[in-house]
Amino acid sequence: MRWREGRRSQNVEDRRGRIGLGGGGLRLGGGGIVLLLLAAWLLGVNPLQVLSLLAGGGSETMQGPDAGAGAPAGGAPADEGADFVSVVLADTEDTWSALFAEAGSRYDAPKLVLFSQLVRSACGMAQSAMGPFYCPLDQTVYIDLDFYRDLRDRFGAPGDFAQAYVIAHEVGHHVQTLLGTSEQVRAAQQGASETQANALSVRLELQADCYAGVWAHHAHRVRQVLEAGDVEEGLGAAAAIGDDRLQQQTEGSVVPESFTHGSSRQRVEWFSRGLETGALERCDTFRG
Repeated sequence: MRWREGRRSQNVEDRRGRIGLGGGGLRLGGGGIVLLLLAAWLLGVNPLQVLSLLAGGGSETMQGPDAGAGAPAGGAPADEGADFVSVVLADTEDTWSALFAEAGSRYDAPKLVLFSQLVRSACGMAQSAMGPFYCPLDQTVYIDLDFYRDLRDRFGAPGDFAQAYVIAHEVGHHVQTLLGTSEQVRAAQQGASETQANALSVRLELQADCYAGVWAHHAHRVRQVLEAGDVEEGLGAAAAIGDDRLQQQTEGSVVPESFTHGSSRQRVEWFSRGLETGALERCDTFRG
């Protein structure tokens, strides 16, 4: 993927090496965190309360868009991995700004927070094991760059475009928030059965995959970012994190009713549709 000459986003905040980072934060290494939580447990203190205090808050989660406001930014990312994320985020900003403008709307870009191990978002505390995620309450993408190592080594999906696909998928959730799709899905999930709610979640995730493809389509058409093998990398990443493949790896069996993101085939299909057409209207996963 051709990215080194790309614009860097101003919407990246580097919180790596900090716990939680609410109104303040404490820098600790991985060993320090483990020892701290172990000590809390031995003393009969809820470890979550300790994490909350270290994060500068009085509770484990914050329920509003101002959660984490005033947190000191970590400064401009200096390492290559963070630099890459900054370029990809900037490219999504340019692409979606142009697409929204064509539709007579304004695109308000999301923030992106780099973190390690634990982070406080407006959606609550999260850990790296959850993988990258988007929080609609603060309109921010959160990612621990160690996930890319897992994507390569554990899931067998190497390559820079595979990494870009992950960011573009999370930005796709931001697009859904701006368009009102996410709110509609959450409303429909209220009172629905678990199977029905999961099915709606799958449709939401597959649409984000399609939007990731839409971004790649226009980014390459305008800025020629793709190189030989990049499309295969992106499709490989989409397939690698399908619910069926993950369930087979971790549980040894597949339960389609419990899917929340879609099968490998579905994820590849919808990412490919967006990549080939570049059309948002072709990303209606809720029809039918």
